[in-house]
Amino acid sequence: MSLTDKASTSTTTTSNTGSFSVKTIAVIGAGQMGAGIAQVCSMSGFPTLIWDGAPAALNRGFEGIHSRLAAGLAKGRLTSELVESTKQNISMAASLEDTGGCDLIIEAIVENFEIKMDLFRKLDAATKPHTILASNTSSISITKIAATTKKPENVVGIHFMNPVPVMKLVELIRGLQTSEKTFSTAQALCERLGKTTVIGIDLPGFIINRILCPMVNEAIFLLQEGCRKEDIDLGMKLGTNHPMGPLELADFVGLDTLLSILQILHAELGEDKYRPCPLLIKYVEAGWYGRKVGRGFYQY
Repeated sequence: MSLTDKASTSTTTTSNTGSFSVKTIAVIGAGQMGAGIAQVCSMSGFPTLIWDGAPAALNRGFEGIHSRLAAGLAKGRLTSELVESTKQNISMAASLEDTGGCDLIIEAIVENFEIKMDLFRKLDAATKPHTILASNTSSISITKIAATTKKPENVVGIHFMNPVPVMKLVELIRGLQTSEKTFSTAQALCERLGKTTVIGIDLPGFIINRILCPMVNEAIFLLQEGCRKEDIDLGMKLGTNHPMGPLELADFVGLDTLLSILQILHAELGEDKYRPCPLLIKYVEAGWYGRKVGRGFYQY
């Protein structure tokens, strides 16, 4: 069955300011975030394509989705009907160009503006006039991303939280050029995915990372100054009721991702409170990125 055939039975999302419907979705990037986004979209009834420039990463991401579905079924959290329909809804795209026919494309690649800019230019050329191009960026200006395209009014920020199938929050970010139709459609889509949205301003870090990353960075400074990592994490969990300590969280998010966000915050906002801790820089230089490589502040 083709993606077009599947779309005939999909749930459509209609904005409040017009009649634009999202019937098919593509996700670019099959890492932890991209695979999670694709899983949620397909579970919500949308025929979904997932693509990654690295074939091995695409295969891992696709296999990870199937593994999580199997685990959810085994634990009784998912029904067999939902698992089967989700599998039917999601497919791997053979090329980036194959995603061009979708109504909405969500970018979830590395947090690097130059790489994102190249991708959005390619998507701009490959997509239909009405296609919404969304970025899952956690810190880069949506206005700046939109300006790289010929349809900037179709660009919007849709920032999911990690892990996507579990976390209910999505940050929506409107660039200067984002049309009301695009924004309303994105908001309605997130609601259809079962998410609660908050609207962030188009400044580095938006809401969540603007607050969260300096806190985690400060925890790394404490570690550098001699405090035990176990005490830092336990203190924050018991003292502030956080489900995960800041160093555990850094490992979960990825130390390379955290460093990229802090560097953007520091450069764009110009305040030393966003200066990345030297110890964080050293860990990234060593390739100790956290859970995804088996070693960060903890070993896995």
